[in-house]
Amino acid sequence: MQTLSELGHEVATRRRELGLKQGDVARAAGIAQEMLSRFERGRCGEFGSRKLLAVLAVLGLELGFAKAGVSGSLGDPRRERGREA
Repeated sequence: MQTLSELGHEVATRRRELGLKQGDVARAAGIAQEMLSRFERGRCGEFGSRKLLAVLAVLGLELGFAKAGVSGSLGDPRRERGREA
């Protein structure tokens, strides 16, 4: 995954696979349902690490690291934020 939007989409896919509602996941993670909704739809410019880790824990997922391919760069998050405006 290269963008926050892609990550949100994967979270939404996993939540649906588990048959969970956004409100239930948000409540268990300690965040607002609207924030989770915006994150899943790629409409959230920022989603803090505490929130992300809490949502992933509720969904039985964990964060891992892999070396990026040639397509990833530090400019990608800035470009993504610009598209959301």
